[in-house]
Amino acid sequence: MTTTLTTSGRVRLTGRGRKRWLRGHPWIYADDLSEVEAERGALVAVEDPHGTVVAYGAYSADARLALRLFARAADAPDDGDWRAHWRGVLTRALAVREAAGLADAAGAARVLFGDSEGWPGLVVDRYADVLVLQCGTQFADRTRDLALELLDELLPHARVAVDRSDASVRRLEGLERRVEVVRGELPAELIVREDALAYEVDVLGGHKTGHYLDQRANRVRFARRCAGRRVLDAFCYDGLFGVRAALAGASEVVCVDQSAEALARLARNAERNGVAGRVRGERADVMKDLRARHAAGERFGAISLDPPPFARSRAEAAGAERGYREVNSRALRLLEPGGCLASASCSHAIRPEVWVEFLSQAARDAGRPVWLEELCGADVDHPVLLGLPESAYLKCAFLRSA
Repeated sequence: MTTTLTTSGRVRLTGRGRKRWLRGHPWIYADDLSEVEAERGALVAVEDPHGTVVAYGAYSADARLALRLFARAADAPDDGDWRAHWRGVLTRALAVREAAGLADAAGAARVLFGDSEGWPGLVVDRYADVLVLQCGTQFADRTRDLALELLDELLPHARVAVDRSDASVRRLEGLERRVEVVRGELPAELIVREDALAYEVDVLGGHKTGHYLDQRANRVRFARRCAGRRVLDAFCYDGLFGVRAALAGASEVVCVDQSAEALARLARNAERNGVAGRVRGERADVMKDLRARHAAGERFGAISLDPPPFARSRAEAAGAERGYREVNSRALRLLEPGGCLASASCSHAIRPEVWVEFLSQAARDAGRPVWLEELCGADVDHPVLLGLPESAYLKCAFLRSA
């Protein structure tokens, strides 16, 4: 069956909504729409206050973020069928991964990064021959089957497809959570390979779509600083910062997390990479664990700190400062002189300059001179769209202490 998708509604911008559109931001809020004639998840024509069609977007009924723009008026297909447009979106995204060296059939990559690459609310990750889709909007739900059909054409080696639409953002769209295998059969053990690293992925129960692909390059940057050092991987999840460090020659790696399932994957990952003798996992509350290690006089040559987001919205950003300062100051107190702290924040509401200020305050709290060596974002398969600052959500700072 071939799925078609046509324009099926219209919305009109207020003057303020038009200004937001002219500034280049693709998100329009419900308060900035003066008229709506559209169903949930519809592809709509977007009119300026005078009734001229200026763009096309995805409409979410009953959501505060009601409209996500993806095309100019001139991009509308002559026959009204948008299928070729969406095939083009995926083709361009796949070309970016190919050029970046992320098309290895045994590897993993983010195939499509939602709004940043022009498909509102839809994320697609590939783990070897398994595709994992995550729908975060009514429009993404409505177009999921179309995406699967197009991916069948463009990635024929991906024989399994999983829907991991269980992110909390779905509540904002009035959508239920959904996890299901929609095509094929999952292997008993899904293993991904990145150059010398092999790791296991749980696409049904793991974090996000099963793994943190956005930190791929940052794990490599961290590992380069770890040879001969004792390493702490805090909030380790399945331990790939730590395993990478061991592969790069770390003398000892301690990985700390609260998830027993993640620590079990860590142990298997360390074993399959031949570093089990130098990597161990410990189940603990990381904040308490950092304090206890400092009290015990422990020191590390390198520390990876990748906590869950302390701020999931702008309203929470101010309150996140205390948490970020505390966890980073505790980590800095554990560093040996000249040691490295790789500290990450995935809170899109925390802008990079604010993040650096939080780290500066943490250094003052710890009473240590600290230098910022690098400030990095997500890997290249998570492209940042100019005009959509929310797509630059990940910040990973590489700090050196005195």
